[in-house]
Amino acid sequence: MIIAIDGPSGAGKSTLSKKLAKRLGFVYIDTGALYRTVGLKFINKGVQLDNTALVEEVLSDTTVDINYVNAEQRVYLDGVDVSDEIRTPEVSLMASAVSALPEVRAFLLGMQRSIANGKNVILDGRDIGTVVFPNAEIKIFLSASAKERAKRRYEELIAKGQDVTYEQVLEDLEKRDYNDSHRAIAPLKQAEDAYAFDTTGNTFEQSLDLLVEYLKTKGVE
Repeated sequence: MIIAIDGPSGAGKSTLSKKLAKRLGFVYIDTGALYRTVGLKFINKGVQLDNTALVEEVLSDTTVDINYVNAEQRVYLDGVDVSDEIRTPEVSLMASAVSALPEVRAFLLGMQRSIANGKNVILDGRDIGTVVFPNAEIKIFLSASAKERAKRRYEELIAKGQDVTYEQVLEDLEKRDYNDSHRAIAPLKQAEDAYAFDTTGNTFEQSLDLLVEYLKTKGVE
């Protein structure tokens, strides 16, 4: 079974998906981490995104892998664990930018489908239910207000010791929202058959419990 969870940056997709997967005994796949990893590679290489030849050249020399350590997903770029490095605001914006490139989407599409093949999985991202797995058995579109999402992301980054302001995080988030929803290829949008779930005002535990109850109505528990 495939459960696809889409939504904007900071909506809590990854955290909720991880907990849901653990509770249900499913494999969790953070697809956004794959785009972040490619974004990090492009930052490190100084790739100009309008240089198609260079984009293709760098991708041809890029390896992205997912492994699980103590049931936690770790992402590797060219053999190096970059799971923490890809969570900076700079990489977040680059991930949004590279996700608009057809070359990058093609590079990662097959990987996502291959990882999920033959397993019970929960995947979260921007276009899982619309493009990657349009026939997923269950689709959820997770959202929250921009201010609340920025507050959550700000607190998360501060806890990791990063030097950011709330205003900066909100501006970056709103910029990413715009980029994700206006890109020509696979824009962020709710699938027609997705369950819309707004977490604004909820604690993490409340959102998790509500999602569990919804999945029970679909026969998943």
